Amino acid sequence: MAALDDLSFSNLAVSADADGIATVTLNRPAKRNALNAATIEELVTLFTALPKSGARAVVLRAEGTHFCAGLDLVEHHAEDRSAADFMHVCLRWHEAFNKMEYSGIPIIAALKGAVVGGGLELASAAHIRVADATTYFALPEGQRGLFTGGGATIRVADLVGKARMIDMMLTGRIYKGEEAVSVGLCQYLVDDSEAKAFAIARAAAENPPLSNFAICSAISHMQNMSALDAAYAEAVVAGVVNTQAASRDRLRAFADKTAPRVRPE
Repeated sequence: MAALDDLSFSNLAVSADADGIATVTLNRPAKRNALNAATIEELVTLFTALPKSGARAVVLRAEGTHFCAGLDLVEHHAEDRSAADFMHVCLRWHEAFNKMEYSGIPIIAALKGAVVGGGLELASAAHIRVADATTYFALPEGQRGLFTGGGATIRVADLVGKARMIDMMLTGRIYKGEEAVSVGLCQYLVDDSEAKAFAIARAAAENPPLSNFAICSAISHMQNMSALDAAYAEAVVAGVVNTQAASRDRLRAFADKTAPRVRPE
């Protein structure tokens, strides 16, 4: 993927295989992959380049035993930022996570250990979240005298609902295991989250790129619209996607009874 070859990162590791599966690794294990300002800038750079790279799917993983412990509180304390300074930090977080959510490329997050605070905001910008038995989710901002600044009020509240998010922030409530699946924090709970994430990424990469682009961008845009506007936008997107050449080929295979059927295992 030529668009990625010239990129150099300190806090991320990026690779891609011949099938167009890009692997993005959070690479600050000594800090439990906490997100400092430099890492956020690297995420902005990377997810600006990825949609133009030819990547067909992304697996977002982490080095070490934790996915991401959130905002780098040591850096935040040392910087002693003003309100205006921290507002601009938060806006860069939004820039990074918006580029992920609206990228048009399926992003599958392989979770483990802590998915806490800003780490949960990062995970919620992925399209699919896969957890393992070690994974736990929390928003401890209230206990630390903080408030979410990277989109939790948008994405996490959308996943679990306003009341659950308020409870998490007020009390430090932790979700894990089947309970985390049941409230919507993750879609899968497996023994090996990375293996499952790569399997999902490879399955998604077999879809036509235009279909994936619509699924991984249009739905989020439509959620921001009125019902009337969303209905119109959905019709326009369906008109474009459902008449692409790849759709015709696959519909022909369905009509010929050569396509895989949708059946429970």
